[in-house]
Amino acid sequence: MTHARGTQRTGLSTKTDEASTPRVALLGNPNTGKTTTFNALTGLRHKTSNFPGTTVEARIGATVLKRGDGQPPIAAEIIDLPGIYSLELDQLESAICRDMLAGRITPAGDALAEPDAICLVLDATNLARNLPLLGEALRRRLPTVVAVNMIDLARRAGTSVDAAALSRAVGCPVVCISAKSGEAMSTLRTVIADTVTTGVVPTFTPPGDEQGLRRWADQTFVRCVSRAADSGNGAGKAGARRAMADPLADNATDKLDRVLTHPVAGMAIFALVMAALFVSIFSIAKLPMDLIDTVFTSLSSLVAGALPAGLLSDLLVNGVIAGVGATVIFIPQICLLFFLIGLLEDTGYLARGAFVMDRILRPFGLPGHSFVPLLSSHACALPGIMSTRCIPDPKERLATILVAPFMTCSARLPVYVLLAGVLFPGQPVMAALAFIACYALGIAAGILSALIARRTILRGKARPMALELPSYKVPSLRTAIINTYDRGLIFLKKAGTIIMCICILLWWLGAFPRVAAPEAAIKLREQAAAMQAAAPAISPSDSAPSPSAVPQPVEAQVADLLAQADRVEHRHAKANSMLGIIGRTAQPALSPLGVDWQLSVGILASFAAREVFVGTMSVVIAGSEESDDDAENVRIRDTLASALRDDGKTLVFNRPTSWALLVFYVLAMQCLPTLAVTAREAGHIKWAILQLVWMSGIAFIFAAVVYQVAIAFGGAA
Repeated sequence: MTHARGTQRTGLSTKTDEASTPRVALLGNPNTGKTTTFNALTGLRHKTSNFPGTTVEARIGATVLKRGDGQPPIAAEIIDLPGIYSLELDQLESAICRDMLAGRITPAGDALAEPDAICLVLDATNLARNLPLLGEALRRRLPTVVAVNMIDLARRAGTSVDAAALSRAVGCPVVCISAKSGEAMSTLRTVIADTVTTGVVPTFTPPGDEQGLRRWADQTFVRCVSRAADSGNGAGKAGARRAMADPLADNATDKLDRVLTHPVAGMAIFALVMAALFVSIFSIAKLPMDLIDTVFTSLSSLVAGALPAGLLSDLLVNGVIAGVGATVIFIPQICLLFFLIGLLEDTGYLARGAFVMDRILRPFGLPGHSFVPLLSSHACALPGIMSTRCIPDPKERLATILVAPFMTCSARLPVYVLLAGVLFPGQPVMAALAFIACYALGIAAGILSALIARRTILRGKARPMALELPSYKVPSLRTAIINTYDRGLIFLKKAGTIIMCICILLWWLGAFPRVAAPEAAIKLREQAAAMQAAAPAISPSDSAPSPSAVPQPVEAQVADLLAQADRVEHRHAKANSMLGIIGRTAQPALSPLGVDWQLSVGILASFAAREVFVGTMSVVIAGSEESDDDAENVRIRDTLASALRDDGKTLVFNRPTSWALLVFYVLAMQCLPTLAVTAREAGHIKWAILQLVWMSGIAFIFAAVVYQVAIAFGGAA
């Protein structure tokens, strides 16, 4: 580490409060370990939001910086700016960095001000690529510190960076660090603290023209970088840049890249890796999801037992607790997804996968970066949409957000199970083919919708996929865990509250107005009471240990009658609730799909979340919700499959209607939490409205066509 003396910076800050916390902007190229450095400086003491007026993520961390010469430490804010290749590019990320350094934008929401210092993070294994951005930052005339990261990898490759020579060339302090291992991080904190305190600006300003900047970067690189194998060899200096482009052995890296980016072999490997990722999201997350479900089920039982039956108990159990549970249960999938993607990205492989997929998705207006978000959406569209932040082009990112919900998510599976069972009872092979067709239809609809969007409302010149293939590295578990924690917390705080509110609203619509029990339910309960009262008279009292004991056969009959009464009462209450009234009102509009008022209730309820369709239909038709007993669930599904409409002749789930519903649920936008996340990630509610109208519109049209085709081919009932 070395210091370079410079001039005192005065009069540059426009902060209104001179005692406010110093702000340090972290700047660097992609893949330089900038976020790892940020995490090493701040740990978990950070918050994540968006830069004002954008969807670009801003990470702000609090840290304590120890100063040299026995001076007291200072508290500071570290702002992790987007990774960019140049401050001068016509891109949103570059514009954000320019505005931040000029004091025109601040994610903290306080008075606009230039940062008190810049910390440039450079990659020691790819220094030639990073130096032009350093030159552009030096032109800003702000107090600057240079952190040359991944110095351990460079050392391992037999390369050394002369920090003293680089410091003299750039006119500011330079520290060689390894953010992953923590090497020299305490020194970096001290240098940043001293730079913030003194406000010394660099003594050197690079040339203002592009060619001059490139010449300076080349000359600086040759002066400051050397390879151990070439010590004393001038020719070795000239070849240093080629060697520094890859810290691994050139042959090994080239061989790996030839396989991993191959049009055929690379695609096959990427498919296997993504399949493993996909299976992991379902299989590994199942245990914690089941545990969360058990915890909230137990909590519901506890609250229901502690409170007297009534409105308050119903609200807490079926509204609040159910809403919170419906939110938290997604956390394992979301956290596991971001953790695994973070590991893949840190190894350097994800960039190769994006390069491979770019060949397939590019004709449809989507970049290779879109593949992981679209694949993730097969588990849940919420983390899929959130992971589109890796897509650099705003229009391509927006197109991916709009079509991500077409991918068949896990919430659709209960609906597919019910409808496939109705269409193909006792035919598992045909039911499996129907499942495959549903997945294929969703993918085709999403890809074609992206093509239409990119040719119309999101028309624009496709950005060439200029992708720097980062070096292969062992992933940092600490960085992956911190990023996973960050993403999970965002989902829980923002999307979670929305989901809970939706569940409470759905409960309210289904619970009011309160209606008296129907006559059929009253008669069933009277019959059960009479049977139970007569039971002691027919018991063999002389041999029974307890004269009041009810024989098991009679007890079972009484329980069955009471269960029937509960089902009748629940169905009557649901049919006469506001949700039922809305269903009867909406039925004429949904009649082209062949649905009655009962199915209309199910369709409308599932706009809150698709997975509530089966439960809603169980309550409306069978009079009870699904249970944990598989045999009981089979009985309920058999009841749904054989249920008749009000005319007493037509099946509720007749074949044409079932086909129409299957197509409708593949294509329809039925998840209000997804709409909320779309509005937040896309930057405006208009995109969520467009997504709802487009997906629901084509779902309705195609489902109506399928219904008419099914009738024409003789599948009326």
